Amino acid sequence: MERAFMQNRPLAAAGAILTGMAIISVIDQFLRVIAADSSLWTFHLIRSVMMWGLALAYVVWRGTPLRVVSWRGMVFRSVFLSSAMMIYFGALAFMPVAQAAAGLFTSPIWVLIFSVVFFGLRIGVWRVLAVGLGFVGILAVLSPDPATVGPLTFVPVLAGAFYAIAMISTREWCPEEGSLEMTLAGFTAMWLWGLVGVIVVGLVGPEAPAGADGFVMRGWVWPTVEVWFWLWVQAAGSLVAVMFLTRAYQLAEASYVGVFEYALLGFSALFGWLVWGEVLGWVGLIGIAMIAAGGVIIALRSRTAPEAEANAQAVSPNS
Repeated sequence: MERAFMQNRPLAAAGAILTGMAIISVIDQFLRVIAADSSLWTFHLIRSVMMWGLALAYVVWRGTPLRVVSWRGMVFRSVFLSSAMMIYFGALAFMPVAQAAAGLFTSPIWVLIFSVVFFGLRIGVWRVLAVGLGFVGILAVLSPDPATVGPLTFVPVLAGAFYAIAMISTREWCPEEGSLEMTLAGFTAMWLWGLVGVIVVGLVGPEAPAGADGFVMRGWVWPTVEVWFWLWVQAAGSLVAVMFLTRAYQLAEASYVGVFEYALLGFSALFGWLVWGEVLGWVGLIGIAMIAAGGVIIALRSRTAPEAEANAQAVSPNS
């Protein structure tokens, strides 16, 4: 009875999901501050340890031990999820959060494409149009000026593809896993990425440019006081945001709540303007709206298409 009551509070769910998205969009704005004096690998090493510490404190308080049902499924999911996050955070060092988030939020489109190619999903004209709409939106957001196209322009879209595979594996191989266990598995994989990166970069020893341009090319960098502060902001902010997201999915149906996660694109553009004075321009803003519209169409059509329930339910990068 209590769960049935909780699942019929759409306004409260919308408020929770919007709060979580706002928090994420704010804290990610300051990744460039960390990038200026630290490295991608150091960032993930330290933040993952922080998240584990906070999570273990919660486990002790809750009094329920962690439990993994399928190690194979968990490892497979964590590899692709962590790869997506590494690419996303790496992109934040050289492009606005709104652009990086737009690439990551192509995951519902990738889920649909992969479901058609690998699972034989049959889709109708609406979802085909949604994929096309999202693709045009990607072009508008990531490269509104053809003269600015470069090899790194579409890197965030690759993050969206990896995230889509992680989401498909969540449904296929991790249906009985707990959300906390999956979260910690993902952070463990990112910690391993950080460890390998620190070792490899340390051995190769490339000459890293100054500032955020050297974020990926630096090995271990002992954090400054300012970087320590923002690392704790990232860890604590992410934990609070995840709590709001989890609460939202307890208050209403996932297909309803997931639509509101696209607010991250708007929040990222807004806070990018407020904090850094970054303006995407009308073309970029229209592109964000097109990506969001494509994702919403996929989500709504998936709710009404029984064949899509197994593999192509639209999922967004923070669920």
